[in-house]
Amino acid sequence: METHPQPSATEPTTNVATPDPVLAVEDLTMYYATRAGDVRAVDGISFAVQRGESVGLVGESGCGKSSIAMALLKLLPENARLIRGKILLNGADLAPLSDDEMRPHRWNHIAMVFQAAMNALNPVYRVGDQIIEALDAHIRSTPEISMERVRELFDLVSLDPSFIPRYPHEYSGGMKQRAGIAMALACEPDLLIADEPTTALDVIVQDRILKELRKVQEALNMSLIYISHDMAVIAEVSHAVGVMYAGRIVEWGETVDVFHRPIHPYTQTLMSAFPSVTGPKHKLGMLTGEPPNLLTPPPGCRFHPRCPYATDVCRSEEPPTVRSGSHWADCWHPLDGH
Repeated sequence: METHPQPSATEPTTNVATPDPVLAVEDLTMYYATRAGDVRAVDGISFAVQRGESVGLVGESGCGKSSIAMALLKLLPENARLIRGKILLNGADLAPLSDDEMRPHRWNHIAMVFQAAMNALNPVYRVGDQIIEALDAHIRSTPEISMERVRELFDLVSLDPSFIPRYPHEYSGGMKQRAGIAMALACEPDLLIADEPTTALDVIVQDRILKELRKVQEALNMSLIYISHDMAVIAEVSHAVGVMYAGRIVEWGETVDVFHRPIHPYTQTLMSAFPSVTGPKHKLGMLTGEPPNLLTPPPGCRFHPRCPYATDVCRSEEPPTVRSGSHWADCWHPLDGH
């Protein structure tokens, strides 16, 4: 089978983790209730994030990546329902907790850099005051200690401390993004979720932000979930990667394995859609059709309407899990070599 050059996946510079899961997600299922019925945004997701490890979640828009992040933090809209599953953070199950019970876990143990972090800062408050407000809500300390912590955070994300008393409109886009990261790191959480934090930035600033994230992760031995539709970014920041399609993880493995030896046809198609800066020119791959309507997902393999290898069994029965060590995919027709 012909394959195309793929984005380069290199070993991340962050600490190599031992089997000590900070987060273990088991059969997480979350639906959005609408007038037309339940949207199955997260449907039976299971994965783990080890201490000090970075995990990438990648897939098309609407596949459920951000919904997973919001479910992990229990920051769900009123029409969202956790149907079943466990969210084990340092061994404690967050799934059944009320909002009041969740509050001590947020920021202290799990925090998030939101997709629109550049616009998340309150425009009428100084940036330093906003970070201090977050600190005061979770850590009892004096104003002097809080301000010293803000200075440490600015240094950690390479922001000039002279900008602490300034307003968000006085920051550039990249600086706002760094400030959002600093705010998320205020209480040194065990796990940071970064939901496409560099999407609105140019590639130069994006590269700087990614380097800052890796530096911070290494300094704090922090675990990271990085959500993106950009395969090249995922290759740069993650130890392991989960490929999502239609509310499910269809492939999982170490980043190098997934990028160089994809098992699932969907993963291969995503890889072939990216041009290579080395080697001979090649025709980019194209994924035809559109993601399925999650009100009524297709039976069998959810990818079968768009898969060039689909057969009758794909259209009628759930695919089996094919494994190669810790690398696995749910597919009736795994690619060559597996």
